[in-house]
Amino acid sequence: MGDHYQVDLVALEKAATGVNGTLDQISVKKVSDIAHEETEVGHQQLASTLSDFLDRWQRGVDNLAKDGQEIATRLTATVNAYHRVEEHTHKQFHGILRGTHDPGVK
Repeated sequence: MGDHYQVDLVALEKAATGVNGTLDQISVKKVSDIAHEETEVGHQQLASTLSDFLDRWQRGVDNLAKDGQEIATRLTATVNAYHRVEEHTHKQFHGILRGTHDPGVK
């Protein structure tokens, strides 16, 4: 009987909520908010190099955020699909038990 599996819907919901919370946090503060102007770092070439680095870093963060949003969307869709199937199955069983539904008829 080890062939059975379970899906922890609460864990999936928490994972989606956690991903969305992280996305909210990173949307508040941008990488470009890190001081990188010449007047702040004291050297023009360092400021330029730092600016280039921060631009690439921000693109990476943006890509990760996009991927994270896709993950959260799919987790939520999975939870919703399980809930719909569970509700449908519940209604079918109640219909069978009340004698108002014939399981052989679609």
